[in-house]
This record gives sequence, structure tokens and C-alpha cells, in this order.
Amino acid sequence: MKKLLIYFLLLIISWLNSSTQAENTIGGEPKLWHTVTLTFDGPMVNEGDFRPNPFLDYRLEVTFTNGDQIFKIPGFFAADGNAAETGANSGNKWRVHFVPNRIGVWNYSVSFLTGRNISISDEIALVDYRKDTPDAGIVKNYKATGKVQGMPLAPNGVKGSFTVAGTDKKAPDFRADGRLKYTGERYLKFEGSGKYFLKGGADSPENFLGYHEFDNTPPNHKYASHVNDWKPGDPLWHGNKGKGIIGALNYLNSKGINSVYFLIMNILGDGDDVFPYADYDERYRFDCSKLDQWEIVFSHMEKLGIMMHIVTSENENQLLLDAGFLNNQRKLFYREMVARFAHHLAVTWNFGEESGPAPWYDNVGQSIKQRKSGIEYLKKINPYGGFVVVHTLPDNPERHDLLAPFLGFPFLDGASLQISKSGLVAGEIAKWNKLSADSSRQWVVNLDELGPPGVGIVPDSLDPKHDFIRKEVLWPTLMQGGAGAEWYFGRFDLSTDHWQPWNNLWDQTRFALQFFQQNLPFWRMKPSPELIADADRNFCFAAEGEIYVVYLPRVVRRCYIFRQAIIA
Repeated sequence: MKKLLIYFLLLIISWLNSSTQAENTIGGEPKLWHTVTLTFDGPMVNEGDFRPNPFLDYRLEVTFTNGDQIFKIPGFFAADGNAAETGANSGNKWRVHFVPNRIGVWNYSVSFLTGRNISISDEIALVDYRKDTPDAGIVKNYKATGKVQGMPLAPNGVKGSFTVAGTDKKAPDFRADGRLKYTGERYLKFEGSGKYFLKGGADSPENFLGYHEFDNTPPNHKYASHVNDWKPGDPLWHGNKGKGIIGALNYLNSKGINSVYFLIMNILGDGDDVFPYADYDERYRFDCSKLDQWEIVFSHMEKLGIMMHIVTSENENQLLLDAGFLNNQRKLFYREMVARFAHHLAVTWNFGEESGPAPWYDNVGQSIKQRKSGIEYLKKINPYGGFVVVHTLPDNPERHDLLAPFLGFPFLDGASLQISKSGLVAGEIAKWNKLSADSSRQWVVNLDELGPPGVGIVPDSLDPKHDFIRKEVLWPTLMQGGAGAEWYFGRFDLSTDHWQPWNNLWDQTRFALQFFQQNLPFWRMKPSPELIADADRNFCFAAEGEIYVVYLPRVVRRCYIFRQAIIA
């Protein structure tokens, strides 16, 4: 009782400190599909505060409305509001990122509450501390209702509006086409333009965010050879930091690559160098300056038209938070990442790399039930819905046994396949497309890691043309209705510090994507092996009666004559 009373007294002090009229600012470009950032004055706190914890014990939500469009967006503690530059870990700024999907006037209203663990609470009982005393009455109410008590603080109740104009951006900038969404089809679709998306990306280095110029980060990546790819006008922080990682993304953009896979938390994992927390051993407090620097990089990716493939965990650390269960640590981690980064227009939320019990770790890992509860939570707390997938183990029967229970699961949108042998790629892509189509939920199926482990895709110096990968993996993936591929570099994965050694691989990937995007209504087409001979070795992709594509890695004896054929 004494500890609870002290906590409530601290809440009263917080309310008194913030009870003056809060100021708010609106930043960003108020245009369609652009990020609008609202920053409010609130309680003065520090990342390391015990109680109230600025990440657990405050809950900022802003509701945005425009006609029938309603979004309730979670906010976050932003230190001094400029932490990427100052490195601040304390301040009184609280922030929300919002991306409007409609032009015209948007109204907003602010809810800002404080209470024990309120940021991750499902049920909240509002309490006005100006009318109640901090002892018996409030404590009794808390125990009687079982709900978390929420005391309103400034900027609670603030209302305002802003007017959104049309977008003025051009592709590949995602702000030209809008939010990339799962629609129940085999491919993701842009909400604005209605275009469909095919992915060609980098799966290595998975510790992409282990960059030496991020605050509080082990200096494992410098991307020094990409500094010259940075351009005047590109973002920086701390004066002159960020050229390497920004330049690396510029290079991929110049090669037509549109996705990058990266872990946001690999504590105890292979890289053991990426974490959003204020300290390696911390689980309840986040590093505001580091995460603001991540946001600078992610915003640049959006401008370049590069999807963020966010991987929330890996096999080695899937039990790190709450022993794999959905409790306070895991809920807080997901909420903070969604609050800070879900506004971006093209995001894959990958629940976990090699998710589930693996034979090389004595089959220790998250159960199906644990994974389902985590995936459901990650999906539900995202105000934009989000595209949620799960990464697989490399071989059967484990891959099948750990993925099949998710068929028809209403909160999983796709399969992130890892396949150890190239000869199995076409069959696995076709298999999971069909199995998901036969369930109540068609998946978006991607090849996100090709093995075997330690090999992956070798550099141009060892395989100049990548013809085998082109013939046996890249084109079969697309011809079987796969939504794209990302390339893993085997033993070079964690040490990859520049992407130029795979220059020809990026070209091969771009050529394939351009063929499909520029010539085919691929979203209406489907694998049609019954139309060709030797279909176990060759591929037909068709919208019957309209257009047919035949891919012949080898010579075939015969095939049907089509009304229209494009031969690759």
C-alpha cells in the first residue's frame, strides 16, 4: 500500500508539472501520403525514470478524422524533440507520426493519460485527481474494477485541425503511390495508385542497423565505400554523420532494388549488435536519440522507394522477452516500434527470423500458441493494419510443420520463406500459394532467404553472371506467383559492409522485375503448368485467353500455341 501511495503521489506531481497550457507543433508536409508530425509539451521525464516509466506509465493517443476515415494513432516520448541531433535522453516532448490517406481537412483530438503500465493496458478507468484524493478512494476503485487507472495530463483534450493537399511526389518515392497494403491477393497493392508491388531486395546484412554512427550502437558497420554515394541534400545527423548508411541505400536505389531486410533487435543473436533499448540489458526503456536516427534512415528509404523489411526477433532470442509469452516486455516492444515506425508506407512486419523451435537448438522456441498471440497483437495495435509475415526454418519437415498451423489465421498475411536448396524453390512457392489460397486467407509468398547456410548468394567475383540463381531461383519464384525475393549472402552476411560486390546480382534482379512490371498484368495471372510440356522443369504463367508467358530454362519438346506469348 505504501509503494502504491508513493506512486500515486508521483503521478500528482507529474500532473502539477504539466498542468499549464501545453504547446503543440505540427511538422512535416501536410500532403497526401506524407508524414505529419504532431509534437506536444507534456511531463518532463528521463528515459531512465523508474516510476513513472516514460514508456510504460504514459499513454499518448491522437485520433484523426476526415469524414468516415478515423485513425487512432499511438504516440511516444520524444525527449527534447530533437534527440537525433542532441543525443538527449530527457525532455518534455511527446510525439505522434500520422500519414493521411485523404486530402482535405483533418481534425485531431489528443488523449494523454498516466497510470501504472497504462501504455500497454487494454482496459483503462479514467480518474480525475483534482477531485479524488490519492489514497483510499483511488486505490479502492483500482482494486474494484481491475482496470488500469488513467489520470489525464496535459496535453489531454487538445484539439485542432490541418488541411492536406494532394501529393506532389513521383515514383519511385512511395509517397507518389500511397500505402502498400495486404488486400487478400498474392501481391501487395498501393492504396493510392492501385499499382501492385513486386519485391527485389537485400537480405544481408541482417544487422544492417549495427551502424557505427548510430548512438549507443556497437560499431560493426561503417559502409565506408558507400560514402561517395551520399548526395548533397541527403539527410545527416550530429552534423556530418550518416553518409555511409544513407549512401548505401542510394546505391541500392540506383540498381533498382526496392527492399532491405533487417533486424531491429538481435540481442543474443548472431550479430548481437542491434537493439532499440537505452541499454543492452534494458527491456522497459528505449533510446530516444538512436530511434530518431533510425527514423531518419527509414524516411530516406521511403523517399527512395525501398521497403522496410522489419524483423522483430531471430531464432536465438525469440524467448528473450517474457520467455516467449505476450506479457509486458513484448507488448511494450511492439507498441513502441509501431508508434515510431508504422506510419511508413511500405513496411513488412516480420514476426521473427527462423520462428519457432529449431532442431539445432534442441527444439526450444516459441510454441504455435505463443507465436499466434504475438502476431495477433502486432497486427491489432497497428493503426494502419500492417503487412505481417513470419520467416521459416530452412528445411522440411520443420518448415511445413511450423508454418502450416497458420494457414487461415486471420492475422498473418504472408510467408517469408527460407529454403536451403535452390531446386526446391519453385515447388515451395507454388505449394504455399496454393495451400493459402485453399484456406480462408491467400498469402503473399516471398523467397526471403536462399541457402544453404554459409553459402547463400556469392559475390560477382565468384559467380559473375549468377546464371544459376537466375534460372533456378529468381525467375521460377516469379513464374510460380511469388511476390519477390531477397538475397542472403551466407558467410558474408554479418560482415557485409558494402553492396557493390553483388552488382551483377542486382542487375539480374532488376531485369526480372522490370519484365513483369512493364509487360504483364501479373496480378491477374497464375501458374499454369497444364498448358506446357515438361512442366516439372519449365514454367507457364498465364491469364488464360489474354496473355501467356513461358519460361524455358531448358529446351522443351513441345508446347501449346498461344494467342499471345512473351518468351523470356
